[in-house]
Amino acid sequence: MTFKPAHLLVVLLATALPVMAQDVAKVNGKGIPASQLEAIVKQAVTQGRQTDSPQLRDALKERLIAREVMIQEAEKGGFAKNADVKQALESARQSILVEALMIDYLKKNPVTDAEVKAEYEKAKLQAGDKEYHAFHIMLDTEDEAKVIISKLKSGAKFEELAKQSKDQGTASKGGDLDWSVPSNWPPAFAQAVTKLQKGQFTETPVKITDAQGKDKFHVVKLDDTRTAKLPTLEEFKQQYFGEMQQLRVQAYQQTLISKAKITR
Repeated sequence: MTFKPAHLLVVLLATALPVMAQDVAKVNGKGIPASQLEAIVKQAVTQGRQTDSPQLRDALKERLIAREVMIQEAEKGGFAKNADVKQALESARQSILVEALMIDYLKKNPVTDAEVKAEYEKAKLQAGDKEYHAFHIMLDTEDEAKVIISKLKSGAKFEELAKQSKDQGTASKGGDLDWSVPSNWPPAFAQAVTKLQKGQFTETPVKITDAQGKDKFHVVKLDDTRTAKLPTLEEFKQQYFGEMQQLRVQAYQQTLISKAKITR
């Protein structure tokens, strides 16, 4: 097919117009690409804060214009040459690169529904079919815990003694840990709870090492048990899918580190 000069001009203008329309605004002659607007509109919509609308687009366009005004003023002031700014820009560049790598890796190596289901079944097995409503009193020393046990044997109320607990989150609630499956507790704590009958408390302090490596001593009481209310597969996926992705990326990172030549 051949074009006459007049037809060729029309075609050239038609193909040029979309390019010319790529800027949503200009600030001192510098264009703000439509792609920038689309990116922040998409971000606002996907985060659930807004719905796409002309009003949203107008507001975000004004935000981009204001930002461009400030950027130009900062560049005019020479801030791009500032050492701290350069370091911050480089740090941001590195973070963006790493994030892009992780996103690409997860696209090529996604967490599958079969893997989620396998983790779900494993979690159900670990959780068991029973929930326990436990109370506890946490002390710094074994001797303090033994004193509490002695008072309980003498008829003192667990809820009153729980006010002495070092666990500030439960001390004001009588030591109430709410309903839970044993797999949510440290093994020694879970073992102590599951051996108790309803209404019983541990007659030997339960030693647990906390996250700081310090030993704490617990007096535990079992209030009641019930059939476990386990999450559905979909609920499990919503809660743990992101964590499974993170573990996959961490494994990938460790693989890269093991292959790298690192000098310390």
